[in-house]
Amino acid sequence: MKRNRKKFIIIFVALLIPFYVQSQQKETKLFKDTIDGAFDISRWLFELNGFIPVVSVITEPALGFGGALAGVYFLPKEKTGKNEFRMPDIVGAGGGYAHNGTWFAGGGYAGFWKDDRIRYRGLFGYGDINLKYYGLGKGYLSEDPAEFNIQSLFFLQQLTFRIGETPFMLGGKYFLGKTEVAAFEAGIIPEVDQRDFNLINSGLGIIMEYESFNNILSPSKGIRVHLDYAQSLEFLGSDRNFGRLTFFTIGYFPVTSRWHSGFRVESMLASSDTPFYSMPFISLRGVPVLRYQGELTMLAETEQFVNVYNRWSMVGFGGVGTTIPSLDDFNFGEPAWNVGFGFRYLLARLLGLQMGMDIARGPEDFAFYIVFGSSWLK
Repeated sequence: MKRNRKKFIIIFVALLIPFYVQSQQKETKLFKDTIDGAFDISRWLFELNGFIPVVSVITEPALGFGGALAGVYFLPKEKTGKNEFRMPDIVGAGGGYAHNGTWFAGGGYAGFWKDDRIRYRGLFGYGDINLKYYGLGKGYLSEDPAEFNIQSLFFLQQLTFRIGETPFMLGGKYFLGKTEVAAFEAGIIPEVDQRDFNLINSGLGIIMEYESFNNILSPSKGIRVHLDYAQSLEFLGSDRNFGRLTFFTIGYFPVTSRWHSGFRVESMLASSDTPFYSMPFISLRGVPVLRYQGELTMLAETEQFVNVYNRWSMVGFGGVGTTIPSLDDFNFGEPAWNVGFGFRYLLARLLGLQMGMDIARGPEDFAFYIVFGSSWLK
């Protein structure tokens, strides 16, 4: 009897082995590219409406060390007879915490509708953030910044429409925010309008754009030129009227089959009645948020990508920026700079999506970043 039972178990296990091997092969193929056999999540995203968890280490100099966790979900479009690639819609949500007590959470939706003739973006979020205010220019706050806490609720709705079959797009946005600010010492922040401490910000914006990227998430060729003006309006519920003009251009140019260059130029201009925390600041990897602010900011940065092996690439980058604290006297503020290097792995070939890490050095310190898509993704 025992011998028959043993034979039955052996036969049963032998029958299960092919099913196990087949399931393992299916799972392995699910994350293997059919062209080069490398690890790839394209099939996972497109055949199973794939979900990507993104775990990131926070090393933002203004916040200190921390961690963030986000979930990104891709919604593929229905297949057409032309068998052409169609950019999926993207849904994401997440949050993070830094050791200085900062925490944040939020989510968003990016839609590419009507064969990319209409682009939609919706964002919402809340943050309880501890920062430092360095003032505008080279004053004493640049050496002895004031610490403050900002609790902010933010909501955005944005639509842009393609003009015919061209790369030109035109659209608008509505934004709503509510902020409360508290200083850590003395109850006030020097040189700051006290109206900034409790503010509702509601307004509209107009967007003009030219975009010819070969890939939206991790482009390697093409140009994007963006101009928008956002105006907070009292009749829409804002506590006061103020505006900000934003211009940037980003270009990627192939040098050889393995080397392509990226260039970014950006400038922002704000009205004098803009809250201190919404004043333009130099945004470069390795430079703390709000460290270099002014009514007018200007910066330029470059990235150089070299493919070193199959899907692996190395990147080197560097940039400079400066501010005009006040347009009344038009004197330049402190200059900012960064330099660094990193690597990228082509994670999803069909999307052209790359992921990697950068290490950056700014005027004050080092920082490193987990990069999902382009480091200049806006």
